[in-house]
Amino acid sequence: MNRNLIEGKDFYYDEKGYMVFTAEYHLNKGHCCGYGCRHCPYEYESVPEPKRSSLLEEKANTE
Repeated sequence: MNRNLIEGKDFYYDEKGYMVFTAEYHLNKGHCCGYGCRHCPYEYESVPEPKRSSLLEEKANTE
């Protein structure tokens, strides 16, 4: 993916000033990178256990 990122569409800055990629960005990327991204639309499929289960549980508790 070699394109210019658009703030508000591809990413935003959280309250701590961190750049956070959106679900739309990840969908355009096409796969889970395995880092446990906040808005991963792929159910963290490439994240190793036990981190994957922890992230899925955290996500379920915030929805």
